[in-house]
Amino acid sequence: MTADRHRVRATVRGAVQGVGFRVFVKETARGLDLDGWVANRSDGSVDVVAEGHRPDLERLVLRLRGGPPGAVVREVEVHFEPAGGVTPGFTIRTGDHRGD
Repeated sequence: MTADRHRVRATVRGAVQGVGFRVFVKETARGLDLDGWVANRSDGSVDVVAEGHRPDLERLVLRLRGGPPGAVVREVEVHFEPAGGVTPGFTIRTGDHRGD
């Protein structure tokens, strides 16, 4: 872990489940060389934790605000913090809603 790595925690709300949002986030994050994960929440939102260089994390947040076709993003709650270390790569975690 180096000083130039940061973490973003984001919760995306709206019509963001059942529209390929997690795959969209995974592909976007991998394209930006970010590490972390994405998961559905039981309340219908999506959680994202990503680590990497701050400009790449900011690009990810911009993409989260748009989402994939079919998604309707109503709100993105974002928190930047120091990198804490995540498993290398970017994965989809199984959420806790019945659609997984």
